[in-house]
Amino acid sequence: MTRTRYRFGEDFQPHFLTCTVVAWLPVFSSPDFANTLLSSWRFLQTERGIRLLAWVILENHVHWIAVGPKLRQRAAEFKSFTATRIIQQMERKGYRTLLQELHFVKLRHRNAQRHQLWQEGFHPKVMESVQVLSQKVEYIHNNPLRRGFVDDPLHWRYSSARAYAGLESLLDVEIDWH
Repeated sequence: MTRTRYRFGEDFQPHFLTCTVVAWLPVFSSPDFANTLLSSWRFLQTERGIRLLAWVILENHVHWIAVGPKLRQRAAEFKSFTATRIIQQMERKGYRTLLQELHFVKLRHRNAQRHQLWQEGFHPKVMESVQVLSQKVEYIHNNPLRRGFVDDPLHWRYSSARAYAGLESLLDVEIDWH
């Protein structure tokens, strides 16, 4: 019996993925931690052949649409690497309260680590049509607006909305999918 109804499809299919911080802690309020995510996505693009179609970083979760070989494995690598790196950054910079929270909410069966950054799973959703993909890209770009962080999606720097508008963006994405 499976633990979730979410499943990865084929490598050639774009997937909408969500990664959420445990207890919805606002880890990505710090640009240093958000930049770790950006660096990891760049690595997936350049070294692992993952094509990123859209993304957004909010204070406690990220959404991204990606396609490429071994996406399930690459997404797991993304979460593992970013968790390790961000926790190391927190330890170096003295984020004691946040580290205590990440330790407190750690799942009991996770004995090999002292802290847990991410909730389990990705909630992958296969984008089975251009219409669904377009809706998810719009959802991603409007997420900061819906949450009241900005009045215009283009004002949120941690998103691919600027790339879709032809403006400079923090991360390259493929916009020619439609």
